[in-house]
Amino acid sequence: MGTVLLVLHLLVAIFLVAVILLQRSEGGALDGLGGGSGASNFLSARGTGNLLTRTTAILATIFILTSISLSLYYKGTDRHVKSILEEAPAAEQSLPEVPAAGK
Repeated sequence: MGTVLLVLHLLVAIFLVAVILLQRSEGGALDGLGGGSGASNFLSARGTGNLLTRTTAILATIFILTSISLSLYYKGTDRHVKSILEEAPAAEQSLPEVPAAGK
C-alpha cells in the first residue's frame, strides 16, 4: 500500500510541476502544443487559463492528500531504520607486521 501511495505521490508531483510550468502570465500557455496554431483552435485564451488553473488546483489537492496519507501510513508502521553511525563497528583486523629495514 505504501509503495502505491508513493508512486502516485511522485506522479502527481511530476504532473503538478509540468502544469505549473505550462502556465504563462501572458495567457498563451498551451500555444506550443499541437502544432502550428497551438491550442487556440481548441480553447480560447480564457478557457486555457481556466483549464490550467483548475488542473493545478486538482493536482495540488491530490498532492496534499497523498502527503497526509503517506505520513499517516508510515507513522503507523514501526520502521526503525538504523543509521550507519548507530551500527557496531566491524571487528578490527590486525595488520601484518612490517619487517624492520636494515636487518
